[in-house]
Amino acid sequence: MNGYTGKILRVNLTSGKTSVIPTQKYEQWGGGHGMGSAIFWDLAKEKAISGFDPRNVVTIMTSPLSGTLVPGASSRTEVQGIGPHTSPIEWFTRSNFGGRFSPMLKYAGWDGIVIEGRADKPVWLDIRNQDVNINDAGELWGMDTWQTQEEIWRRVVGSRKSEGWTVLGSEEDGPRTTQMPAVLTIGPAGENLSRIACLIHDAGHASGQGGFGGVWGSKNLKAISVIGTGSVNIANPGALIQACLWAQKKYGLDLDHPDESWYSWHGPRMPQFVLWERRKDARLKACIGCHLGCREISKSGLGNESVCVPTTFYRDADKERHKGRQTEAVYITSDLLQKYGINAYEAFKGLYYIKALNEMGVLGPGKQIDCDLDFSQFGETGFVEKFLKMTACREGRGDDFAEGFYRAAKQWGRLEQDLKTGLLEYPYWGLPEHGCDPRTQVEWGYGTILGDRDISEHDFSSLSLWVSKMKQKGFTVPFPAEQAVKLFTEKMTPFEGDMQMLDYSTDNIYSEHIAKLVAWHRYYTRFWKQSLLFCEMRWPDFINSKSPDLRGLTGEGEPKFFNAVTGKNFSFSDGIRLGRKIWNLDNVIWAVQGRHRDMVSFADYIYTKPFEGNRTFPEYYAPGLKNGKWDYILLNGRHLDKTEFEKFKTRYYKLEGWDIHTGRPLKKTLESLGLAHIADTFIPPLPRDC
Repeated sequence: MNGYTGKILRVNLTSGKTSVIPTQKYEQWGGGHGMGSAIFWDLAKEKAISGFDPRNVVTIMTSPLSGTLVPGASSRTEVQGIGPHTSPIEWFTRSNFGGRFSPMLKYAGWDGIVIEGRADKPVWLDIRNQDVNINDAGELWGMDTWQTQEEIWRRVVGSRKSEGWTVLGSEEDGPRTTQMPAVLTIGPAGENLSRIACLIHDAGHASGQGGFGGVWGSKNLKAISVIGTGSVNIANPGALIQACLWAQKKYGLDLDHPDESWYSWHGPRMPQFVLWERRKDARLKACIGCHLGCREISKSGLGNESVCVPTTFYRDADKERHKGRQTEAVYITSDLLQKYGINAYEAFKGLYYIKALNEMGVLGPGKQIDCDLDFSQFGETGFVEKFLKMTACREGRGDDFAEGFYRAAKQWGRLEQDLKTGLLEYPYWGLPEHGCDPRTQVEWGYGTILGDRDISEHDFSSLSLWVSKMKQKGFTVPFPAEQAVKLFTEKMTPFEGDMQMLDYSTDNIYSEHIAKLVAWHRYYTRFWKQSLLFCEMRWPDFINSKSPDLRGLTGEGEPKFFNAVTGKNFSFSDGIRLGRKIWNLDNVIWAVQGRHRDMVSFADYIYTKPFEGNRTFPEYYAPGLKNGKWDYILLNGRHLDKTEFEKFKTRYYKLEGWDIHTGRPLKKTLESLGLAHIADTFIPPLPRDC
């Protein structure tokens, strides 16, 4: 099994016993998400339960590319199970993080971990190659995520050093490594069963969405530590090296002239975009195997490895407080988010929501919603320190914050009115809007409401976010809209050639063309990104200035790397088909949990309030047909039409082969995908025809 170790570790916390699942049983699913969904279906006997229920099955999966040289696909880890974050139902969901954990798990000899049950006291899982122990975590409970990792490093490495090497096993001549264990852990937020708690690895790698930190807390699982000295078998090492050289030569940055081209959305400009403001006293830092690096290590040690939202969480407040000058409060805040283990986007949207309530005279000391936060100090470090500590430790009003701000608004009797006005920017499943508003970047919004969580997939964002930012700065977009749309859609098998899939004009956003866009996006990401674990911020590469015809390596690159590692003869289209199979399996799980077409609806403000821009993108552009010609059109002022969206859902369900009345996969569709065994065991029975 080239690319695989052949074993998945199964841990029952209730019995304290471990066992092995042969990877070959699930190899057909590729890895990552596909394997995780299949394992969950097989092992979770009760699927319609709370994420905090001990019967919840959590999978932590690698891919055959983990721990290899494949650029941007070596270091991701996929986490799945029932998450307590979403509302009104706690869906089966997913999350994802990078760093060192996935490669280290492979080097220890494991393709993944399955967690079941609940320990009767706090424990941590200690994996050293094939030696697996469930250890007492009583002294770790109460520590933040950084303290926990440092203590586990000390316990694993401290007493087993020999001339600078860590010796694994009981024998002095046992396997040796210079590496520290890769530790995935929860902080106080997870221990206190917060629905917005994360899993944290190293300084700033977070499995953010889903609330899996709280799930681990409910299982009394503090951390998983893994250290290994093995390797990954490669079917054709020469072909892998050649693929890497081919990608660099044809599509990579010219190191001798790094500033002469815009290169690619997933290229050198991305670190600055994700970090927002690069520091002069910092260097880039990458996950294992990454060919670029979007994180940084600073001289001050503050904000290390944090990117995107954690680094912008308090930026506007800090600058406003200090008259445009950014202080260290921004990076202190990002570190606190990581240490407590709190979902940054949830806390970010929630913070500005309660600030608005305070300005309305509704929330504050002695107000209708009594809260002892002193908003006169908003923008100071002390304010945000108190806010995050309250949330993580459920102190005072923080007990409501820890439930997530959608549930908090419901508790305060404000949910309906604040969703109507858009004061509470939570458009779907009780989750915050990400910055890619469903009224504008519709494939993002539709993919989210038809799924289980904010998709956080930037595959088409170069046609909107990047273009919007360039226009905002007064730059000329380096590729015309028609050319860009053609380059994108020609890769989108089996719908290739339909350029209207990327027509974001209001007349087109409810069409079958957009249904195809949403379907293709679900298939591509379910397999190539979430099962083979190609990095979200590095793939796909549709358009690339290094190539004379601007065509990026997507379509050719993904299978080239996969086949070199595994020895398979697998095409890009094969991956899209497998992605469709995985997407249908996920939808069966949601149907078991109660998903129905009638539930698939946005918050009221999405249908009634025109989009007016946001802090980052006051003007929002995307490609569209205007008077029969392609251009980047301004999408401000638009809202969705509820009746037309219902018609879109019917078109989408027909395209997928699902029941248009319930939104659930048809039995004949599952049979055609090789899922007859799942269709036969589904209760209630699935319809065969519309």
